[in-house]
Amino acid sequence: MSNIFDMLKRHEGLKLTVYKDTMGIPTIGYGRNLEGRGISIQEANMMLDNDIADCMAQLRVNLPYFDLLDSVRQDVLIDMIFNLGLAGLQRFKMTLMHVQHGDFAFAAEAMLDSHWAKQVGKRAIELSEMMKTGKYQDE
Repeated sequence: MSNIFDMLKRHEGLKLTVYKDTMGIPTIGYGRNLEGRGISIQEANMMLDNDIADCMAQLRVNLPYFDLLDSVRQDVLIDMIFNLGLAGLQRFKMTLMHVQHGDFAFAAEAMLDSHWAKQVGKRAIELSEMMKTGKYQDE
C-alpha cells in the first residue's frame, strides 16, 4: 500500500485548495475529483471538526472573553464566525460589545438588526434566541 500511496502522491501532486484539473473538473488534495466522487460523510465530519477548532482558536485570540461565556453562547459565536468569517463577525460591533458585558438580550437584538439576519433568516432567529436565553432551541 505504501508504494501506491507514495506513487500517487508524486504523480498527482498536492493542492490544498480546489483547482480545475486538465479536464476542467474541480479537484482537491491528491487529485480528488469533487464532481464525480465528492467526499464521504466521515471526511465532511473531519473537515467540520477541523473548521470548528479553527473558529474557536480565532475567537479565543480575538475575543478574550470567549472562554468566559457559557457553551451555548460560545456556540452562537462559533456558528457566526463559521458563516461570516472573522472580518464579518467583527462588523457586529454592538453585538460583541453587549456579549462582552453580559447584556445578552441586547446582543440578540443587535444580531437581528443586520443585513446578515435578513440573508440567513431562520438561522439568525435561532441564534439570537440562543444568545438571549443561553439555551439551545431543541431544549
